Amino acid sequence: MKEVSGGFEALCKVFDSLDLRFVEKILLRCYRPKESVGRPHRKLRGMFKTELIKRLQGIESYRKLHSLLYADEALRSLCDIEEGEKPYSRPTLARFRQRVGPDRFQRIMIHLVKELDRRGVMDAETLALDATFVKAYSRRDPKDSHHGLSDSDARLRKQGRNVILGYGVHLTVDTTSELPLAAIVEPANVNEKKVAPTLLHKTVKHVHKVKSVVADSQYSSEAFRENIRALGGEPAIPYPKNQMKGKPVLRVDRTFRSHGPSRQRRLYRRRSAVERTISRLKTHFGLSQLRTRGLRNVMVHVFLCLVAMLVTALSSIMLGHADMMRSPVRLFKLTGEI
Repeated sequence: MKEVSGGFEALCKVFDSLDLRFVEKILLRCYRPKESVGRPHRKLRGMFKTELIKRLQGIESYRKLHSLLYADEALRSLCDIEEGEKPYSRPTLARFRQRVGPDRFQRIMIHLVKELDRRGVMDAETLALDATFVKAYSRRDPKDSHHGLSDSDARLRKQGRNVILGYGVHLTVDTTSELPLAAIVEPANVNEKKVAPTLLHKTVKHVHKVKSVVADSQYSSEAFRENIRALGGEPAIPYPKNQMKGKPVLRVDRTFRSHGPSRQRRLYRRRSAVERTISRLKTHFGLSQLRTRGLRNVMVHVFLCLVAMLVTALSSIMLGHADMMRSPVRLFKLTGEI
């Protein structure tokens, strides 16, 4: 392990506990071989770690990240920047993200999910689906307020008493480990029911033992319930009051109390796992710190946040602190003191 000081000891131990060779193999597929004509690319693993550090450390902007890379030798060492070498600039990291794209970052996420599953972390028998909304890095277009001025892909969505311009992040979460299994990013005006079947089938491609699927009443659709049953799962989705009137089905009232069959109520209680996962993504992994525009770029940001969460979980297991895989603050504090 490299000698690192300056407050990044914990992050160094986190990355040293992981075998990231698979990441480099995935990233190399979108770059020319080293022996080809032209200027060689910067270290791919180093740029990948830089993107994760931005999210793990809560660094809000790439401008601030670049300043830290200039000033902090420990951070430069951690990001594989050699002595005398310039730090990764904002355009360099932007080109890296653009070239790699969301599909390859998603492959990295799936690899981590499979590795955690192999280690017995993922139960995946009960899945929880939900969506959260991320505010766009743009203001409304004064000529057409339904989308963004500098981000034409962003759309409006009513959230509580407010209307936000942004994107919807649709997630499937394993309710036992409270870790993400799959994600889809769409403009904020895309309804959850439209995304849910695709999200579910995307999840079961690498999770094959699903017994039940839990979601709130936004997902209430007989077609979606049939999709779940066709995969061998039991849906636990409350019906709105205008559906199945007078029948003993799962419902949730205005005070969020569930009513209906006891088994359905027990399953529905597990839905809170996805809310906790979303809260951690926003609080500890930078999901809300969106500093990019366009659907493709937003997808890259979301998958990097999910990868950061899964990397933290896997490293906590490798470091012998499996009880802290959902608490990055405690993990970083402890590993920094060892």
